[in-house]
Amino acid sequence: MKKYFAILGLLFCFSQGNAQIFSGERLLNQPDIDVKRWSWGYFLGFNKYDYSFRYKEYLPSPSTGKDLIVETGIGFNVGLVGSLKLSNNLDIRLEPGVSFNTAGIKATYTTEVDEVSSTHVHIPLLLKFSANRLNNFRPFVVGGVSTSINLSSNENNPEANIRMTTNNYFYEVGVGIDLYFYYFKLSPSLRGVFALNNEFISGTADMMNVETMHTRGIFLNFTFQ
Repeated sequence: MKKYFAILGLLFCFSQGNAQIFSGERLLNQPDIDVKRWSWGYFLGFNKYDYSFRYKEYLPSPSTGKDLIVETGIGFNVGLVGSLKLSNNLDIRLEPGVSFNTAGIKATYTTEVDEVSSTHVHIPLLLKFSANRLNNFRPFVVGGVSTSINLSSNENNPEANIRMTTNNYFYEVGVGIDLYFYYFKLSPSLRGVFALNNEFISGTADMMNVETMHTRGIFLNFTFQ
């Protein structure tokens, strides 16, 4: 008998789920969370930093067509979110956080790698444009500008292998989706981050041909509100 009750229970749950899927009915989670003028949260995520170089004199490698190669790694992000509702579909957001990453830079003609460890205090000011909510999800696009303090820049250390500017400026664009759960809203987003200013001060002999150096990055963040 217990088996029959279990089977009947599973059939009932399956039929209820199908009824909601095909009828378009949903139980709305957190129905009032987007009504609030101010909202707060935090984010956790991953990053991948790369560097774009412009050279004083172009000396292409036969194999890669580049003077320098960047060996990128996966880093970690953590921070807070403050959001101000401007309209039903538009928010302005401040997302101060810290990102950690390590990359390697080497010349095409050598195996020696200069390691660049980066710890950034990253402060973006963003506009978030959201589509109308459909049941328990809501896609959005986001864009804006940011400033970043590179705590590992070595700007004032003339003996460092690579010296970069401490204060840098970026523009950012991305996409994401708000997922509404019973107790919270989860917002995965993928964002591109691009430096506006030249970050290069000086480097090793392999980098003497570098004129400018700009950070490029991808952030995959999971925001909880």
